[in-house]
Amino acid sequence: MKLKITVDGKLYEVDVEVSEPERAKPGFVAPIGQVRVPAAPVAPTASPSAAVEKVADESKVCRSPFAGTVSRVEAQVGQKIEPNGVLVVIEAMKMETSITAPAAGKIAKINVAAGDAVKQGQVLVEFE
Repeated sequence: MKLKITVDGKLYEVDVEVSEPERAKPGFVAPIGQVRVPAAPVAPTASPSAAVEKVADESKVCRSPFAGTVSRVEAQVGQKIEPNGVLVVIEAMKMETSITAPAAGKIAKINVAAGDAVKQGQVLVEFE
């Protein structure tokens, strides 16, 4: 790709090589500070070698949409949760983001605790 750049009034034409493929843009934009995790699995984009655990029923789990550190776990095992109810709060790049339930359900298992590092696509919460 060729770009034209002006530096101190002088025009330069440079060749730029794209090293990573362009990522798909999301169709849904969540409110600031909140991420809505779809029930379908999110394809990891961090690295192709990153292993994402497989589960029998993807509609029964909530995965991390990005890598970060768990700040707080807001839900408890056995709790009934409504759609968009806050499950976990993850910090990444000094910003806290609330991870919400994709659908109503009852929490069967919480796989993370405050302070845990999580990968993109990692299962955070399992539902009954």
